[in-house]
Amino acid sequence: MKTKIQIIFYSMYGHVFQMAESVLKGVKEVADVEGELFQVAELVPESILEKSGALAARKKFADVPIATPEQMANADAVIFGTPTRYGNMCAQMRNFLDQTGGLWMKNALVGKLASVFASTGTQHGGQETTITSFQSTLFHLGFIVAGVPYSESRLTNMNEITGGTPYGATTLAGADGKRTPSANELAIAEFQGKYVAGIAKALKLGRETMK
Repeated sequence: MKTKIQIIFYSMYGHVFQMAESVLKGVKEVADVEGELFQVAELVPESILEKSGALAARKKFADVPIATPEQMANADAVIFGTPTRYGNMCAQMRNFLDQTGGLWMKNALVGKLASVFASTGTQHGGQETTITSFQSTLFHLGFIVAGVPYSESRLTNMNEITGGTPYGATTLAGADGKRTPSANELAIAEFQGKYVAGIAKALKLGRETMK
């Protein structure tokens, strides 16, 4: 039986989507693991999205299906991706997580694996606080939380400005949103996907042998 991993993200201009694609690439490097991309529902009015240029940018991943909280019960692991809003997750992702009360009541997510990646506009825009505050919700839901260990040597890259934290992969979008994820950032995201997939597979196999 294959291990199933869902990558659930919100992206306004495509930065988190690009990171999600790299995470998915890493997931698929592990044998007998399936990965799928999903995005959470948009909350911003279309007129505002068009004015900000986000409407056109979001067309690049318009075919990615919209996630429902209930679908997470069918996953062995969930990897979340979010842009940062004032040092925290975006409202779209918060809205999605706020709909998990039914799953929480049934302990439907207890023991599943979770991980988080993120983006910010600047170097000190809250990459680590976004991920660590996100993890608080995951603990409440009963998830086992994984980050990115320093065995991923790209975390210590000091030769360039780059995202990447031990809590999860990150990227810098730039204050004007024009910077795209770097090769180093995408590689860390790919590592995270493979790392989480390996742990999720091991957990699933271990539980099967214990039955």
